[in-house]
Amino acid sequence: MKRILVAAALLLGMAGGLHAATLDEVKARGQINCGVNPNLQGFAAKSPDGAWAGFDADFCRALAAAVLGDPAKVNFVPLDAQRRFEGLSKAEVDVLARNTTWTMERETKLPLRFPGISYHDGQGFIVKRLLGVTSALNLSGAAICFQTGTTNEANVEDFFREKEMTFSPTRFDRLDDALKAFDEGKCDTFTTDVSTLYAVRLRLANPDDAIVLQDVISKEPLGPVVRQGDEQWFNIVRWTLFALINAEELGVTAANADELKAKSNKPDIRRLLGVEGSFGVDMGLDADWALRAIKATGNYGEIFERNLGPETPLAIGRGINALWNAGGLLYAPPVR
Repeated sequence: MKRILVAAALLLGMAGGLHAATLDEVKARGQINCGVNPNLQGFAAKSPDGAWAGFDADFCRALAAAVLGDPAKVNFVPLDAQRRFEGLSKAEVDVLARNTTWTMERETKLPLRFPGISYHDGQGFIVKRLLGVTSALNLSGAAICFQTGTTNEANVEDFFREKEMTFSPTRFDRLDDALKAFDEGKCDTFTTDVSTLYAVRLRLANPDDAIVLQDVISKEPLGPVVRQGDEQWFNIVRWTLFALINAEELGVTAANADELKAKSNKPDIRRLLGVEGSFGVDMGLDADWALRAIKATGNYGEIFERNLGPETPLAIGRGINALWNAGGLLYAPPVR
């Protein structure tokens, strides 16, 4: 894992260092280049008609609506785990929105910045029911499939060392290859973020033959990523995310945003929707930046339910991704 990160750091260094004036480039180009997972159902994947759909794809659309006034002005750029940071550093994309974990090393050794947490996750394991395993504590001696370019193997090493357990690693550059090996019985388990496990389980030959264990062995705060050195763009990405979260807390939806802008006397809503203050202008946008983002995709809760919630194939409950005042960890600073 350390070798992978060092190699990535070298690539980033060769890419020319810090990159500024992203907003100007986005406006001149007329679209946002948004790096997404190549194929992760619920987060970013192409539908049969060729359109991108998912939780991360919708964040890209909200950002495009805030910045360019049109959620369709997004160029989705598929980036796997191996190339995601290089692609961002080389300005192939303006932002990553692809289930990437915020870590200290990625903000210190690599010139990256995480504007916020869009999804609180944790690493888990998927196993075949026939294995008879009900807990990660039963996996000592197991053959484990990993995707390289992630924090997954390091997390397993920490967990197994603490529990005085052993494992045999099998590594793959591509998620599809790791999943195929697990499906074919070449390893006892595959491990990655729990949200990803729910998605990839649906791609197995017989999804009902596999279960995601309840154990979570790490913190995986996932969120958008930008380059260091451009505070304006960092703030725009950060506050677009925060606007979507605040909108849910305030009851502002895609359907009622215009009405609330016209009629609400609640100060928090008036500031969020641009009636009071100069918050959008202070970032280099306009007063309606958050209004457009919310109308384009709905608030955070609407995005979650549409792509990940109980009525979707993934059927993920809000859990710790519920709002802070509803028992979860989701919290955004106020617009004020």
